[in-house]
Amino acid sequence: MSLFKARDWWSAVLGKGEEFDQGCLCIGDVDNSGTGHDKVVVGSYMGMLRIFSPHANVSNEGGQNLIDSLLLEVQLQNAIIQVEIGKFVSCSELLHLAVLHPRKLSVYSISGTAGNVEHGVQYQLKLIYEHNLQRTACNMTYGAFGGVTGHHSLCIQSMDGMLMFFEQDSYSFGRFLPGFLLPGPLAYNPRTDSFLTVSSARQLECYKYETLAVATEAETRPGPDLPLRTGGKRLTADWILVLGEQALDISISSFSHSSSSIFVLGERNLYCVRDNGQIRFMRKLEFNPSCFLPYCSVTDGTTNLLLCNHTNMLLVYQDVTLKWAAQLSFVPVAVRVASFPDLKGLVVTLSSDGHLLCSYMGTDPSFFSMPKVDAREADYEQVDAEMKKLQKIIREASRTQDILPKAETEEDLTVTVSVANRSSVTILMVICCLHFLFLGVGSSTVVTFSVFLNGHYPPADLTGDITVSYTSPTGVPRILQSKFSLPLALVCVSSSAAKNTKFKITVDTNQPPVDLSSIFPEFSDKSEHKDGNSLALQFLSGAKVTMVASKTSQRYRIQSDSFEDMWLVVKELVQRFDLHFSKLGVKDFKKSFSGPLPLQEYFLSVDNHFQLRVSAQQYQDLLSERAVQFRAIQRRLLTRFKDKTPAPLQNLDTLLDATYNQVMALAEAAEENRASLEEAFTRLRSATHLLLLLLSLWQNLTPDQTTILEATLLPQQDTPQLGWEESCDAAVSHLLRSCLSWNPKDQATSLAQIDAPILGFPQETARLKNHITLLCDRIGKGGRLSLTSEANVQVPAQVQNLAAPGKLSKWQENDGEKEMRDRHLSKSSP
Repeated sequence: MSLFKARDWWSAVLGKGEEFDQGCLCIGDVDNSGTGHDKVVVGSYMGMLRIFSPHANVSNEGGQNLIDSLLLEVQLQNAIIQVEIGKFVSCSELLHLAVLHPRKLSVYSISGTAGNVEHGVQYQLKLIYEHNLQRTACNMTYGAFGGVTGHHSLCIQSMDGMLMFFEQDSYSFGRFLPGFLLPGPLAYNPRTDSFLTVSSARQLECYKYETLAVATEAETRPGPDLPLRTGGKRLTADWILVLGEQALDISISSFSHSSSSIFVLGERNLYCVRDNGQIRFMRKLEFNPSCFLPYCSVTDGTTNLLLCNHTNMLLVYQDVTLKWAAQLSFVPVAVRVASFPDLKGLVVTLSSDGHLLCSYMGTDPSFFSMPKVDAREADYEQVDAEMKKLQKIIREASRTQDILPKAETEEDLTVTVSVANRSSVTILMVICCLHFLFLGVGSSTVVTFSVFLNGHYPPADLTGDITVSYTSPTGVPRILQSKFSLPLALVCVSSSAAKNTKFKITVDTNQPPVDLSSIFPEFSDKSEHKDGNSLALQFLSGAKVTMVASKTSQRYRIQSDSFEDMWLVVKELVQRFDLHFSKLGVKDFKKSFSGPLPLQEYFLSVDNHFQLRVSAQQYQDLLSERAVQFRAIQRRLLTRFKDKTPAPLQNLDTLLDATYNQVMALAEAAEENRASLEEAFTRLRSATHLLLLLLSLWQNLTPDQTTILEATLLPQQDTPQLGWEESCDAAVSHLLRSCLSWNPKDQATSLAQIDAPILGFPQETARLKNHITLLCDRIGKGGRLSLTSEANVQVPAQVQNLAAPGKLSKWQENDGEKEMRDRHLSKSSP
């Protein structure tokens, strides 16, 4: 926001519900008064034409005194696109008003008649001539086309790309712009007698008037395949400058006879171009501009610019240097500089909803003086107590390392999620965006959505997030999040128990065995085993998982032929155990996993995912090679076909067909590999979830420690640029060097690391599996997982000097860790 505001000199609000654009405002002595004072002419899309002569201290407050500045107000039949003031009547040196309608061009004269009563001068609008247009107009420009002096001609650009030229009351000719798609701004350069526009190709194009005059006559748009008509030449641009963005407006400044500058206002840049198409300078804008106007500068060789943007700012530039900034009360769509009887050089701005303002840039002196502060002696005891309090707050903030703001207890919005248990619906985690409006305080809106299964494999998670973004009554943007869980019955059904399976997991508890039919009541009715000691679940798109409760001990065994599919069942079993014993009032309930960890089974999922990533990279390389070969054969064939003397193809067509078939076969194989990679990534997530759950049960980890492990091992995304293997290896290595390190030297190395290595596609997974095994081993030996600064051992200064930034030495594992790693890697499944 600017420190200064534009000083209001005169303002008015035009109509109610009317719309205006950049062509609806023009400044000039339209009534030919001879005083040199300008009048403000405004036309609206509603067809209302108004002419003002502003005076000082006149505003529209209460609707008083506005009539003193309003010279003329006329309702025309059609919408007004653009208004211009110039010498549009032959054999007359007077100024006239040209009004552009969608299908009509009208030229009016404004004359004033002195009254004999107190009402003053009466102004009249008289139609001189008009042209009915065959095409819908977009904008227009005027000037002394062809070097003619004494009067101005008009050029109108239609919506379909035709330039129509009019000399006073007669139509001259029309030309279609080549390669036209959508109309852009149009301007005339009198020094070079040329027209400038920005085409849909986002380039500035210049056309000489002489070239337009001798080009082919345009009655209908010429097709690209039609022959050139006789009696004219094909229209070509004099020069072209590529801008790379659409233009909002074009303005020509000719303040000297030697040269002129072409100013183009883009969406993100401001360009100044010479007459020959060379860029004089450009400035990158950090805002969205709305309109601009070049005007004369007091310094030779420079040009001043008025530039308005969508943040209600009026900026003054001298070439590329910002000289002044003022705040407006609206977003202008048109800006002009005018001279009035009481003041010269006023800035006239018009908004899209009809706010017309005449303002100047300056400041008002402030007479506020700072009151004297009572001098009093400082209470050192109070200052010391306040300092200790602040230091305590700083220490607590640095200890928790919580950079997020605390959530307020009272929320303006509450989100409640309920899940309907329909066994006929299968699931998939989906992302949807819904927009709805709350009517008021106490109102509620119910949003219903469904989730479906995507793929022939079980999902990795049955939980979802609901995120609601809204604006509070005070205008502050807020976000609320709520989690929900889908029932297990949506993805599996009851089945017969399997006796011989590949993978088995045993969960221990400290309470007597529980009947599984009471833990899973939704499956007990359809189960074939009514004893309650065993329960088998068959996934709709996966393997079978069997749960068996021991009759003599407090153990529960989960077994299946698929290691990844056991994750959802084990998670559901553990959660239902907690819920069941909490309802019974058991406070000392504990669950554990006696190990060993099934790392060998987990590494099978890791290797499968990595091999599919390698195959995807190989398919990509083969496709690139075959595509290069295919294009080379195409160029050879094209050269043969263009040759005037026919030559044999030498089996190039057969080679082209074979290469095409290879490209299509590789594309289909790559697509199949991509689908398999998505399935492998989902199964890897399930296996990682299961490993983390068993690790937390094995070492009785806290929720914060489990969260750290999830952030380290759990795959969140898998892209060709950054896969799970390299990101997981970097995260695990960081934990081994920081909080899980046995000696302070490794921590000093981690703290001194500034330039981290660039993550790249790994060659193999042996290093990753080694790090994961070492991570589990150190956690099993009592390693503490924590990201706070207090968890790390303090590193002496002499040890910190051992680690040079950018040259990290690898940490070494001791003999016990090496023996434990080898034992884990060679262990079979339990």
